[in-house]
Amino acid sequence: MTDTPEVRDPELPGRLLAVERDALVPLLRSRPDADFALPAAACPGWTVRDVLAHCSAALMRVVEGRLDREAFSPESNDRDIAERAGWANARVVDELERGMTEAGPVIARGDGRLDVIALGEWVHAGDVRDAWKEPGAYAGAGLPDALTLLARITREKGHLPLHADLDDVDEPVRLGAAAADGPPARYIGGAATLLRLYAGRPVTAVTYELAGARETELNIFG
Repeated sequence: MTDTPEVRDPELPGRLLAVERDALVPLLRSRPDADFALPAAACPGWTVRDVLAHCSAALMRVVEGRLDREAFSPESNDRDIAERAGWANARVVDELERGMTEAGPVIARGDGRLDVIALGEWVHAGDVRDAWKEPGAYAGAGLPDALTLLARITREKGHLPLHADLDDVDEPVRLGAAAADGPPARYIGGAATLLRLYAGRPVTAVTYELAGARETELNIFG
């Protein structure tokens, strides 16, 4: 059984962002402008460009310390996207690259409450790949760090206890709080599908087993 270390690794969020930056930014720079206007099915009402504008704005809020009470609320997200409406797609990508580079050290100096932002950015990179039918959505080189961060976040939130036997990871993973009475919920399937479930993303055309919990109970962003 793979357990998340009790001691926070402050470098993990930045490492996850850097790994994803190195994979995602070249992909973004290779695509025509028309692809940025495609709908992002994982984020109803948003285009790929909207997702990227949200991501870059969120990271720059972290970098610049603009974390007021309304930061990251739906209304704040909509304003951030609207503020970038006149930008070229390349400028949005430039800001995203900067944010994915500079936010990690800021998050590392914090108390851990901003760590989830790195996981959210990684999930949104999967949303973009999913919209473009690119392979590796919610997977790739950052997956081990994403799983580690997910396990710690769900434990600290006292989330539903779950034992995950992953097809593509050697050791089982324990997520959520310790099971106080009775066995934890059980998941059998791929790691990317598990991340989709915890992020509240659509899961289609894949086989997995989930016992002792409903899919909606796993969503940590809902």
